[in-house]
Amino acid sequence: LGLPRVCLRLSTRGATASRSFSTSTTAAPSKVRVLVSKSHNPFFNLATEEWLFRNGDISRPTLFLWRNEPTVVIGRCQNPWKECDLNKMRDKSVHLTRRYSGGGTVFHDLGNTNFTFLTSLANHDKERNSKIIIDALSTFGLSAETSGRNDITIDGFKVSGAAYKLAPPRALHHGTLLINVDMSVLAGLLNPNKLKLQSKGIASVASRVKNLSTLCPAINHESLSKAIIASFCNYYGEPGAEAEELDPSYLSSVEQLEKVYQEMKNDSWRFGMSPDFTHNLEGRFESPSPWGTIDIHIQSSKGQIDAAQVYSDSLHPDLIELLMQNLSGLPYSPAGVDEALAKTGRAAAAMGDRLGLPDLSRDLQELGQWLKASL
Repeated sequence: LGLPRVCLRLSTRGATASRSFSTSTTAAPSKVRVLVSKSHNPFFNLATEEWLFRNGDISRPTLFLWRNEPTVVIGRCQNPWKECDLNKMRDKSVHLTRRYSGGGTVFHDLGNTNFTFLTSLANHDKERNSKIIIDALSTFGLSAETSGRNDITIDGFKVSGAAYKLAPPRALHHGTLLINVDMSVLAGLLNPNKLKLQSKGIASVASRVKNLSTLCPAINHESLSKAIIASFCNYYGEPGAEAEELDPSYLSSVEQLEKVYQEMKNDSWRFGMSPDFTHNLEGRFESPSPWGTIDIHIQSSKGQIDAAQVYSDSLHPDLIELLMQNLSGLPYSPAGVDEALAKTGRAAAAMGDRLGLPDLSRDLQELGQWLKASL
């Protein structure tokens, strides 16, 4: 019988080469595994991480390095409407993703290098993993240390944060390293301007952060990745271990990975895991607008509007009641607002002269713009 073979994509002098490995005893497999993503797609990278956690060989300590195009990543139990400004994110084409582990909200762009350690639970040691990162930073002359539960700091500034996921017999430790992140974008996206938003979710704690490139100009994604790989392999006594390169074409060959990728992209995962919360929206529309001073209380869970209470000094109470009825049961999103207002417009038209408002199209459009900007 033929022996099973595994084909890995390896980097050879900047090119991608294909090389086959046999399970023959003449070539013992490495004691560790190193994976490097060549994609900046956050859904692919987070799906790869989750796939590794669910299906990876935990008998071999695994390191996975990756980075994303601009993305806000929220923790499993967090509320995206609380943690980030979804309108600014849409305007700037920033992705929203939700990871399967806990922890706070982070911003990823190409100025981040993200690391993931996968081991068995019995072999899990977050201090060891942090030391691997700290030793890599020391090769650039930087003296880093652990701080708090999950952070790595230099001179009191946070340069890395981490989170953990444990599900016996598996353990995952992942984090991000700030190399050259656009801090102005980060602050604008993670500090939403909300009115009276109350939530049962976990609020992320702001920290003093600093880019590693400001501490050592020699640090970039490539140089730091090499240092982390060397530190990881040296710790486990495998200095010659080669890295496997992954890209989205890998999805078609691994059914479980494709499944997780589709889960990660689905809005029911990204928004539907949100905790229950109440959003209070207050605004004023000048005459001749029919809305007047309006105060909308939205109760939401799992990305849906469970109930809406609308208060107003409008001279058209029937219109306010139509709006209140049509907001309930729809997605808590711009698309949901559009659908609610379309239903309100149709119901108002059916009422005809009884409502006393012959043409609501402009007023509904104005209200819709305000509502969507306030979500």
